[in-house]
Amino acid sequence: MNEPDPTIRVIVASTNPVKARAVELGLQAALPARAISLASLAVESGVSDQPFSDAETLTGAENRARAALAARPDADYGFGVEGGVEDTDHGLLTFAWIVAADGRGRIGRARSAAFLLPEIVAEKVRSGMELGHADDDVFARTDSKRQDGAIGLLTKGALDRTGLYVPAVIAAMVPFLNPDLYGP
Repeated sequence: MNEPDPTIRVIVASTNPVKARAVELGLQAALPARAISLASLAVESGVSDQPFSDAETLTGAENRARAALAARPDADYGFGVEGGVEDTDHGLLTFAWIVAADGRGRIGRARSAAFLLPEIVAEKVRSGMELGHADDDVFARTDSKRQDGAIGLLTKGALDRTGLYVPAVIAAMVPFLNPDLYGP
């Protein structure tokens, strides 16, 4: 008898290495006994380049996860990772939504930790600049969103964007780890 392939095939709906690495590390933690084959694919989010609300950010992550699976139906899971911002009474908050989807219509959703942006960055984002470009402008960097991100710049490396996203990747897998509690 042929054994089923123990390797989990994953498609990440982004070519950003930070997002792919976060999914890889999160899955390794959530499914330590399984081998993971991970590929990245650029897909459209269907939302603004800089999502400006919790709801828009979640929609972008869901759209990306589903689009990745549609493009690669042989994958076991599609992941959408969408960073966004939202104005609050305390200032401009930034966070990411992570969505895991499978080919059977099951979905897991989790949000990363959130933090307030400094007003100098927030002003640029409110005026229409993407957060990554605003960070690059304020911190004299290039392509920081594909590296340490705002959290890495603001914590002076104590936490980077990958590390911020990994717990949310693990949390997005909760329904898949507990199908008896979450159903089909």
